[in-house]
Parts: sequence; C-alpha cells; structure tokens
Amino acid sequence: MGVPTWLPMVGVAFAIVLVWSIFWKGLALWHSAQHKQPVWFVIMLLVNTVGILEIIYLFGVLKLQFKNLFSSK
Repeated sequence: MGVPTWLPMVGVAFAIVLVWSIFWKGLALWHSAQHKQPVWFVIMLLVNTVGILEIIYLFGVLKLQFKNLFSSK
C-alpha cells in the first residue's frame, strides 16, 4: 500500500492554517501590548482559536481599520 493521494494536501492545509493563525496571533498580541492590555494579551496567548479571537479583538474591541493594522497606534 502506498501513501494515499490526499495525504500531502493535509500537510499543505495544516501549513496554511498554521501561518494564518501565527499571523493574526502575532498582530493581535503586538497591538494588545501597545495598548497596555495585559488581560487580552494573556487570553490570546493561551487560547488558540485559529485567529478568530484575534480578529474579533482587532476589529471588534480596538475598532481598527485594515489600513491601520500595521501601525503602532
């Protein structure tokens, strides 16, 4: 028996989800540190939601616009 043909796609999908999650987590942690919000920092550091909580924090709590995601304040 050989390797199933779908197995490499699982690895690719996992890599995409991993990069997506790390990007949003890093961005949200950076903004929470900049805004001196340690509670949000700890929550997002410990809870892994594949970027969902981080996106809610950035756009719902901080009310950032997409163009302001990469500025310090």
